[in-house]
Amino acid sequence: MATMNPLQRKNLKVVLPCIAVIGIMLVLVAYSPTLYRLFCAATGFAGTTQRADSDSGSVSKRTISVQFDSNVAPELPWRFEPVQRDVKVHLGEQKLVFFTAENLSDQVVVGHASFNVTPQTAGIYFNKIQCFCFDDERLNAHEKVDMPVVFFVDPALASDPETLGVGTITLSYTFFRAAHPENPKDLSRFTAAAEPDPARGQLLFEQRCAACHGLEVNQAGPMLGGVFGRKAGSADGYNYSSALREVDVRWTGDNLERWLTDPRKFKPGTRMPVRVIEPSARRDIIAYLQQESRITNTGAQARSVTQSPADSNRKTGASLEVPIRPDVRLVGQVPQ
Repeated sequence: MATMNPLQRKNLKVVLPCIAVIGIMLVLVAYSPTLYRLFCAATGFAGTTQRADSDSGSVSKRTISVQFDSNVAPELPWRFEPVQRDVKVHLGEQKLVFFTAENLSDQVVVGHASFNVTPQTAGIYFNKIQCFCFDDERLNAHEKVDMPVVFFVDPALASDPETLGVGTITLSYTFFRAAHPENPKDLSRFTAAAEPDPARGQLLFEQRCAACHGLEVNQAGPMLGGVFGRKAGSADGYNYSSALREVDVRWTGDNLERWLTDPRKFKPGTRMPVRVIEPSARRDIIAYLQQESRITNTGAQARSVTQSPADSNRKTGASLEVPIRPDVRLVGQVPQ
């Protein structure tokens, strides 16, 4: 095998580092949009808001005004505007607002929303739990939909020297036509006539509830498998508040709807600290729990055929309460 002469080896030492540098530059160029988005999301740079599965668990007495701005790119044949122009919220308080989108064309169109807040220093403290801006969104011809946004402003905003004087935050969206849609979601899921979607409910449950609730075992909150038809406060081995142990309620779809809307209004004295304030999210989480209850109950009936009388007399049940834990942020917890 021929060996390289000294000049060839010298040239190789120059060429190889140059090729490596060029390769690194090409990778950076290819992934720069993704890297930039990750940087903005982590730092709140340029007013980029944060994404959260739950709120901070505390609500401040301080209030702040949040205003809403909407824009549509020229190539997108949609009308897009906020239902409300501004709201007052306490720091840490979950808030539900709506934006209306209407497709003015005769064709199905997929759009994607960009977003930011001003002043830009507030971006790191503005958290969205539910937003149409998370995905490409499909709107049918001449369809009109009210799209929910669930957000909260972190109470830490009040202690940051750069945001001490902030009294108003403006949340701005611009909708563009999606050039290369990636698994677009159908905005019709937000309409009142939409059928309950257990599959979406499972995703919401995993995102918002599974940190504290299991289907078959108690965790920080009681188990939720087979919750439909069970008496509140009756899951084996779970330490409920006296308020929920004493309430004479069985979990039906209507009772779960009332519970998730406002647990402490449903039963004063309960320890459940959070609400699911978006109607379509409640609808789909309940549909998922109902589906899982059918599976759980069917399995229990099958097991009872082979169980001894002593085994079959075991007490079962579930409820929806979960204690406040300082190390777990809760959102959308559901009855068990």
